Amino acid sequence: MNETTISLILWTSITGVLSALATGLGAIPVHFVKSNSKTLRAFSSAIAAGMMISASVFSLVQEGIALGPRLPYAPYVVIIGLLLGAAFFRYTEKNFNNTNFYKTYAKKGFTRRGLLIFVAMFIHSIPEGIAIGVAFATGNFAFGLIMAIAIAVHNIPEGIAISLPLKAEGVSTRKCAFISILTSVPQPLMAVPSALLAWMFEPLLPVGLGFAGGAMIYLVVSELIPDALDEGGKSLTAWGVMVGLSGMLLITTLLNLIPH
Repeated sequence: MNETTISLILWTSITGVLSALATGLGAIPVHFVKSNSKTLRAFSSAIAAGMMISASVFSLVQEGIALGPRLPYAPYVVIIGLLLGAAFFRYTEKNFNNTNFYKTYAKKGFTRRGLLIFVAMFIHSIPEGIAIGVAFATGNFAFGLIMAIAIAVHNIPEGIAISLPLKAEGVSTRKCAFISILTSVPQPLMAVPSALLAWMFEPLLPVGLGFAGGAMIYLVVSELIPDALDEGGKSLTAWGVMVGLSGMLLITTLLNLIPH
């Protein structure tokens, strides 16, 4: 193993781990959420829904379509990925109550909605880990580092999106942070192999990004928004979605100003 390969493994491992840990930071502002009222749960769900819609459309899908110059089929594969992700999540949701995963963690106090959010965000982290590895595999260290930093910064509001509905249901801040970090475990796990085998992993990025986006959007429409409407009404839900979407979009826009 030559020095270049060792350096590639080292940097993708370090940045992958740091990007995963960054997700846990999203639990810090959520620490100040104390109430367990229906209104709070509704607004938290709506904000999380807006943030997930924004992350899916303006980050995952947009990033997949942007691969078009290198992979001409990318925009079409992203669309297929969206539908596959939604279909997969529909199957998961339909059979979730019967899985050992659900039964095990439901006994520990986790709600069905919290576990479904975990599954969706876990899936979403897989293509992000691949993106870090592929970026470093280009041989441009600065590009790889910027990609890793961008994903790490994105992970903070995603940690908020995960933690808000959990905290509103009474989950401790420490557990919110731990669950948030767990959803990003695929990032360091996928970064190293995708860096070493970029030729194999890069073609999978468009469908992976679309798949993750489709799963998250399906979760939003089937779980978060209906719950918010039921407990908070139309106006509260609409404003929550707008606040979450606008906040995440602002972060995405600022990140795009970083020169690549």
